[in-house]
Amino acid sequence: MTQKQRGFTLIELVVVIVILGILAATALPRFVNLQTDARVASVNGFAGGLRAAVAVVQSRWIVTGSTSAATVTTQDSTVVAVGTGSGSSGGVPTGATGGIGNAMRCSGASGTNNCSGFIGTYVAGGDSTFWPANGGSGTCGMTYNDTTGNVVITTNGC
Repeated sequence: MTQKQRGFTLIELVVVIVILGILAATALPRFVNLQTDARVASVNGFAGGLRAAVAVVQSRWIVTGSTSAATVTTQDSTVVAVGTGSGSSGGVPTGATGGIGNAMRCSGASGTNNCSGFIGTYVAGGDSTFWPANGGSGTCGMTYNDTTGNVVITTNGC
């Protein structure tokens, strides 16, 4: 009388476990950097919004035709503090909370701009605001220069 074999042998199970281990070892490094990639993408997205806000406010300032105006009122009645004059800082939102903070619709105490989880701190005298990425090092983020309107992205330490 012959018996039907049921189940797997120990060797077959070991072979399957070894194959799964090899697949996991090759696939795991591809997913390890997901947090870093997410932080970099978050910084790039926020920097794009920051650049757009600067462009919209400066455009509105130019359209109104008053180079001496220290504020710009946007379509939804938000007042944004801007630089004056005909130089490169004309119409560019200032770094203080009433400037770029209002342009980005940030909320925060004086000297900080809390936007979408990014908390930017205005560096007095340095004419810049730095927004670090959440969970990154102190160098992962973006810097806004309120004299030129430039946004510089730094992804070191993300």
